[in-house]
Amino acid sequence: MASFAGNCSLVLPTTTTSRQNLIFSSPHQLYNTCNNYDKTTNLTTYSSLSFRPLHQVHQGYGSWIEKPKRNDSVKQISAVRQLTGSLTSAEGLHFAIVVARFNEIVTRPLLEGALDTFKKYSVKEEDIDVVWVPGSFEIGVVAEKLGKSRKYQAIVCIGAVVRGDTTHYDAVANSAASGVLSAGLNSGVPCVFGVLTCDNMDQALNRAGGKSGNKGSEAALTAIEMASLFEHHLKN
Repeated sequence: MASFAGNCSLVLPTTTTSRQNLIFSSPHQLYNTCNNYDKTTNLTTYSSLSFRPLHQVHQGYGSWIEKPKRNDSVKQISAVRQLTGSLTSAEGLHFAIVVARFNEIVTRPLLEGALDTFKKYSVKEEDIDVVWVPGSFEIGVVAEKLGKSRKYQAIVCIGAVVRGDTTHYDAVANSAASGVLSAGLNSGVPCVFGVLTCDNMDQALNRAGGKSGNKGSEAALTAIEMASLFEHHLKN
């Protein structure tokens, strides 16, 4: 017979509360035991009448979560095929970088960060094309065109949108994000979002090689991993 776990809270007249975790062979035994506490001790009894097998662990009063058996969990993980991109197999991959000229004081350091990272991970200069566009709004359409050319394994999209006094910021930031997303979905080529959307210029500069790092470099790393994943595991 399977055992069940129940929880009874015994409330003393002084309002001091004690809780006991009790093991029962059936829900009926749990119910009777809780009632007996009330009759024999003249205490007010509140019981959680939710019954689960012992391998389910009580987490907080009145709720339960499943605790997987360790051996079964290990077997399940080892049996699953796990795919991931590699940062050490970037040689031979081709990349494009679409860069917005607007706020070039920010986007150029982002571009330099991306190029430095590609170089560190053995991507040759001749395997990288840089395409300049007027602003972040125009990034998406160019990225999609490059993706559909089938010349590149991934495309890095770099821009900087800084909040101003009007709602123009929201329109451009949202359009840039949706444009890059659509470019990747429509072309089937990973398009990495490296567009900064900041409240002020200080925030942008801090993320373009300042104290918050270089987001262009981070975008290049993402591009390498995604390109490797697609090229070695998800290629048609």
